[in-house]
Formats: sequence, structure tokens, C-alpha cells
Amino acid sequence: MIFQINRKFIYFICCVSAMGGLLFGYDWVVIGGAKPFYETYFGIADNPSMQGLAMSIAIAGCLAGAMVAGFFADRFGRKPLLIFSAIVFLASAYMTGAVDTFVPFLWARLIGGVAIGVASGLSPMYIAEVSPPDTRGRMVSINQLTIVLGILVAQIVNWLIAEPIPAGMNTPLLESWNCQHGWRWMFWAEGYPAAIFLVLVMCIPESPRWLMMKGEGRKATDIFRRIGGGAYAEAEINAIRESGKGRGDAGTLAMLFRSPYLSLIILGIVIAVFQQWCGTNVIFNYAQEIFSNAGYDLGDMLFNIVLTGVTNVVFTFVALYAVDKIGRKKLMLMGSGGLFAIYLTLGGCYYLQVAGFMMVILVMGAIACYAMTLGPVTWVLLSEIFPNRVRGMAMAVCTFALWTGCFTLTYSFPLLNSRLGSYGTFWLYSMICLAGFLYFRSRLTETKGKTLEQIEKDYDNVFHNKNRYEGKSLERESGDTHI
Repeated sequence: MIFQINRKFIYFICCVSAMGGLLFGYDWVVIGGAKPFYETYFGIADNPSMQGLAMSIAIAGCLAGAMVAGFFADRFGRKPLLIFSAIVFLASAYMTGAVDTFVPFLWARLIGGVAIGVASGLSPMYIAEVSPPDTRGRMVSINQLTIVLGILVAQIVNWLIAEPIPAGMNTPLLESWNCQHGWRWMFWAEGYPAAIFLVLVMCIPESPRWLMMKGEGRKATDIFRRIGGGAYAEAEINAIRESGKGRGDAGTLAMLFRSPYLSLIILGIVIAVFQQWCGTNVIFNYAQEIFSNAGYDLGDMLFNIVLTGVTNVVFTFVALYAVDKIGRKKLMLMGSGGLFAIYLTLGGCYYLQVAGFMMVILVMGAIACYAMTLGPVTWVLLSEIFPNRVRGMAMAVCTFALWTGCFTLTYSFPLLNSRLGSYGTFWLYSMICLAGFLYFRSRLTETKGKTLEQIEKDYDNVFHNKNRYEGKSLERESGDTHI
């Protein structure tokens, strides 16, 4: 049946939710531009351990925020947590720029990490729950687009705020405007989009699927009716009720790690960790070192880094079209297989000491491949493969795993690079990508164009078709009652 979807309403509520992704991208990258100035201000420019703590403490906040989001989102709703993340982003932006000593600076960054952890899991989940099946992939991919746009905005803001430092200047760097005030405004600038996010998120509805889980059928019907009319609302409500997810308490963490959800949460964790361990994010974190090893001087290096950022944005736009046309499984296979080939070639070029434009092409190719496949599709899959009852907690676990993968990847790259060399490191990443390709080919099912309830039934068949209770739904196997 063809429904008359209110596209303007859908795009509005999805774009508002995706502002969490924009703030996530901005907050994650802004510290890079402020780094030389706050380090001088706090007197840690010659203290590597304190520099590393300042750069990485937000990850600890991300891990905490991811679990906070999962624990509360299934109990109190998606919208209150989005409001919470907006408030925390706003508070962190002000606090980080207002502090005068290093320890409060670390606390402010930790709090900002909590907001990142909440937004990174909650925004795509909310979008998936309100989007029609035929455009859900595109809508969830908007969140990835806002992340890369947030990264680009942070880079531009840092560049605009920082005053040029003339070569051979006599004034000590500590006394410069950049060290006394500039780095503060880099963080304070985040407060403007955070305030807009806070105002707009008040205007979006609660997730209708969460409302159904809490027995608020009338409210859920009204929201579905605003999205696609009466017939659409009836179809969605009936599908939710048929799947047995219309009522009942929220799932628990312990429930995820036993039958019938164990196989599904393992799949989600593998998808999340693979997005990091595929290695592409080290190109952003260690671009200077990668291009330096490829033979580029500082000026050319900075230009090449700009090219990687532009490539990331452009091919994320490609993903918006591809995810609902080509499909999730095909894009995951294209991404993992493509990166396997690119990293294999890139490692060979390092081994043979190839330098110059060929290396730039390979690096940009890796970013393009990632940006239109694994980057956005990971969030699409994680937001749609879990049953309604446990989606919030499952997303929290997978987001926690993703940030753990991010930390281990970022921490291990310098060690791997020094022991294996650049060629050995990228060959290792190529083997990880090959393993991911083989795993996804056997374990993923296509979710393109299906309702969340249809996806649940598909994975029920994949993981439980040999169960002695074959034919029963996930909820019957766990003892729940259907409506």
C-alpha cells in the first residue's frame, strides 16, 4: 500500500534529532584547533601525559554517556534524553571555555564526552523509530552527514577565531590573544548550535514505538497519523502489536546476553567495533604522520588534510542516496571489501617506498569508501536490527563497544606503526577488513525497505530457525505475552 507521507514533518523531526550528531562532530574535533593554545595556557605543552589526558578524557565520558542513554531511554523515552544531551552540550561548551585551571578543564571535557555518548546512540535510534521504511536508511544517514558537517564546522570556526601568529614574533605565545581568549571562544562557539538544538528538540514528538511499548497507543497513533495519515498509522500500530512489542516493561542489560537476544547483540557489537577497527579513523587522527611518512612537507600535508575532510563530506552525501537504493548489506560488503583492497595496495606502496600523489589518491579512496558505506550504514543497522523492547539498551551496549573500539584503535596505531611500520599496520587493517567481509556475508540480512517489525522477524529466522521452539517469536521464547 502506498501512503501519503508528510515529508516536511519527517525531515524536520529527523534533522532536529540529527543536530545531536552535528554537536557530536563539533565537540569531538574542536579541541584539535584549541590544543596548542590551551596547552600553553595551562602549562602542559611539555607534558605528554597531561596532553594525552586532555585529548582522550572525553572518550571516558562517551562510554558513560552511552550507557546512561541506554539505561534511561527505554524507561523514560527518547525525547527526554535528547533534551538532556542538548543541555549537557550547552553546559560543557560554557564550562570548558570559562575555566582557569587544568583540572576543571578536564571535568568539563569529561562532561562534554557524556553528551557525545548520549547523542551518538540516541539520535540515530530516534530517527529510525519515526522514519517510514522506504526512507529510513536515508534519514538515519542524515545523522552521519551532520557529524561530518560538525567536524568541518569546527575546523572552520577554529581557523576563523585563531589570530595569525607572525613568524619571529617577540611576544611570548602565552601572552597572545589566542592563548588568553581565542581557545575559549572555540569552545564557546559550540553553545550557539547547542542552544538551537535545545529549543528545537522541545518541538519534536516522542518516539511512537516507545509510546506503544509503554501502552500509550492513542498518543502513538496520533504521531503516526501526522507522519503518514490514518491508513499509515493503522498499519504501523497493527504491525507493532502483531510483533508483540506494543506493551511490557523495557528490556534489561542481562536480557541482552541470553537467548533469544545473544546472537543479535553479538552481531551489533561486531558491526560497531568493526566500524572503528577497519582503520579509516586513524587517517583523520594521524593524518599528519601518515602523509609525512608518504614524503609530504608541512604545507602540502595541511592541504592534503583539507582534501580528506572535503572527500568525507562529499561521499557522505552519496551515502544518503545509496543506502535506500543499494541496500545495507551490499554497502557493508562493498565497504569492507573495498577497504581490504585499498589498504593492501597502500601497505604495498609504503613497503616499496612509493611517495607522491599516488598515496593521496589511495588515502582519499579509503575515506570515500568508508564515508559512503561503513560510516553511515553502521548507524543505520544498529538503529534498526534490535527489537523495540530492547532497542535502547542494545544501542547503548553497541555504542559503548564502538567507543571502546575507537579508543583501542587510536591508542594502538602509534605502537603498531613503530613496530610493524606503516606498511605492516595497513596490511593488518586489510586483514581485519577481509574478516569483516566474510562475517557480514554470512550473518547480515538485508533490511532495506522493511519495517522494524519485519526486520525483527527476519533475524528471528536467521538466528533461531534450528531452535526446538521453531515457529515461535522472540517474545514467546522469552516468556512474554503477545497483544
